[in-house]
Amino acid sequence: MTITSQKMTLEEYLNYDDGTDTLYELVNGELVVMPPESDLNQRIAMFLLACFLQQGIPSYRLRVGTEIVVSGSRATTRLPDLMVLSEELATALKGASRSTVMIDMPPPELVVEVVSPEKKGIDRDYRYKRSEYAARGIAEYWIVDPINKRVTLLEWVEGLYEERVFQKNERIVSPMLPDLDLTCERVISAGG
Repeated sequence: MTITSQKMTLEEYLNYDDGTDTLYELVNGELVVMPPESDLNQRIAMFLLACFLQQGIPSYRLRVGTEIVVSGSRATTRLPDLMVLSEELATALKGASRSTVMIDMPPPELVVEVVSPEKKGIDRDYRYKRSEYAARGIAEYWIVDPINKRVTLLEWVEGLYEERVFQKNERIVSPMLPDLDLTCERVISAGG
């Protein structure tokens, strides 16, 4: 749901405070309310966070609730379900007053989006965020889709994303996490 008809700049968005705990994304200059995540989406994000910790990624490089500024026709920010930061990005964010990956910072190494069931969520994760994250040069973008029971892994190769789709008991092959022993089914069921 768009809040205002007046377009905001990135600076106006970063300074915006309506006195509530409502989460927003800025999409082409428009303030858009982010609905609360479903329990399953939260469980999937936390399950993956735990798996990434087991792979040896230090906790200071893992982020939930960190937004990222992406390019768009106007100012746009996204709020991924989970991010893996590079050492350089973790250092750049250290001590920041707001957990926002700005356009002049290096991109995260990996971004995970868990698809929400509404049509807007599906378009947003598969279509819009794909091009926005590609423009940022994010090395891996995972789209976890509990509705269609699949994990789409997009790997940044020579300026484009190459796509691999994993379903059922197929082992997810991640260039960033070569020792990951995880199937699509385990992710979709959130380890249950």
